[in-house]
Amino acid sequence: MIEKTIELNELYDFYSELLSYKEKIYFSLYYLDNLSLSEISENQEVSRSAISKTIHKAEEKLIKFEGMLNLNKKSKKLAEIIKNINDTEITKKLEEL
Repeated sequence: MIEKTIELNELYDFYSELLSYKEKIYFSLYYLDNLSLSEISENQEVSRSAISKTIHKAEEKLIKFEGMLNLNKKSKKLAEIIKNINDTEITKKLEEL
């Protein structure tokens, strides 16, 4: 469960702007602010079921976007390459990107 949460948060960092307004709000309240579905439902005055469905839809979209674009995968691979470079000048320039 923790691994899934970490991965979804990473994907959210890359693709959040591709989600709808409600998907962004509910996803961030649930995953970033650690609110329960009941708490979000109460605060947003929307049914718990609607919150759950919207979050699930956002999760599916994030996974779909990563499947098409692979930005998270590429970012991790690039970070690993940078970590293994011995030239500090090149490493600093790459990290600035």
